[in-house]
Amino acid sequence: KHNPRDELKKVFAIPFAERIGRTVLVAGTFDTKAKELRFVADRLKSLGIPVRTVDLSTSGRPSSADVPAMQVAGMHARGSAAVFSNDRGSSVAAMAEAFARWIEREPRLGGVISAGGSGGTTMATAGMRALPVGIPKLMVSTVAAGDVGKYVGGADIMMFHSVADVQGLNSITEAVLGNAAHAMAGMVAQLPSGEAWEAKRKLARPAVGITMFGVTTPAVQAVTKRLEADYDCLVFHATGIGGRAMENLADSRMLSAFIDLTTTEIADMVVGGVFPASDDRFGAAIRTGLPYVGSTGALDMVNFGPRDSVPEKFKSRKFVVHNPNVTLMRTTRDENRQFGEWIGARLNSMNGPVRFLLPEGGVSMLDAPGQPFHDPEADNALFEAIQKTVRQTSLRVVQRVRSNINDAPFIDAVITAFHAIGPKLQRRA
Repeated sequence: KHNPRDELKKVFAIPFAERIGRTVLVAGTFDTKAKELRFVADRLKSLGIPVRTVDLSTSGRPSSADVPAMQVAGMHARGSAAVFSNDRGSSVAAMAEAFARWIEREPRLGGVISAGGSGGTTMATAGMRALPVGIPKLMVSTVAAGDVGKYVGGADIMMFHSVADVQGLNSITEAVLGNAAHAMAGMVAQLPSGEAWEAKRKLARPAVGITMFGVTTPAVQAVTKRLEADYDCLVFHATGIGGRAMENLADSRMLSAFIDLTTTEIADMVVGGVFPASDDRFGAAIRTGLPYVGSTGALDMVNFGPRDSVPEKFKSRKFVVHNPNVTLMRTTRDENRQFGEWIGARLNSMNGPVRFLLPEGGVSMLDAPGQPFHDPEADNALFEAIQKTVRQTSLRVVQRVRSNINDAPFIDAVITAFHAIGPKLQRRA
């Protein structure tokens, strides 16, 4: 799927050191929350923190903020008319997209803070998610006590419950907004300079993002053991948010390579499980061109909650109750074919070095001889779909390995593939 952010990242790729500064953006809907947002801005200024106010309102009213809403809205792919429409829902979504595009061009940021309800939270956090990990991000929100996954995504956003509605200054809102401003000031005060950040990163071991599930743990532990002397191995739990967090770090230029062994989030996305990827899965590898070693880990299963939460339409399928809160369902040949075609198309969009390994002996601990999900025919449908879809080149290679994903021959193949496409990492190490 085309992502308008991809082109923007290429054109406006500000060097990481230039992203970090001391100025805090106080962003929000200044048509309805000006008093509250200015309270936050004044607290920050009183502590010596430089501030810029950014208006995200969609009413079209004149703005008193340093950056008026019209300026932000103009960054939308379809122009400001997409933001200032008569449909509140589409206006909020459009301003969210515009703010994300606007903020990606801003250098020397010390942080972003906002306060609002569900609409304001949607818009402000879209911009926060576009920033590198490490730049402070704080959202004072009426919805911060609920499920905030859609607002936080894979970013390091601090969600701060407003307790009372962000509507007027009173004993509660002043206390909460004051604490939020002081928290932001503390984070900014301790933020290293961009130059110091770059110097530290150059001295550090190159960081590698690795995806893992319980049923691929032996493989990841073995790979990590082989690499950890030279590489900073960052392991991500492939629960939907785990994949997004890993890719967010790569977009923030804090990873040097991927060892994406556990792509199970694709299964939940396609079939409808509880740990789905977004349709931007693999997007960071596509955008950055970083070395990518991947595999089909745990694509033999879709994840659901407790057994009685599994949709009725799946009642005839094969299940393993992993624990009282997690039920695993074996994927079918047709589903595996869909996964393979989707993954193959994404691999074709990668311009960096790619090695994608297919474990013929099974894709998880449960997909081994004698185990409940062992199904070589379903696995082969997955492998064939990937091989048929991927346009192989000298840089983009799909390789079958006669081994289960957790066994020694597969571990050896992963290490060999990683060293083959990561020589620059070794020289830096």
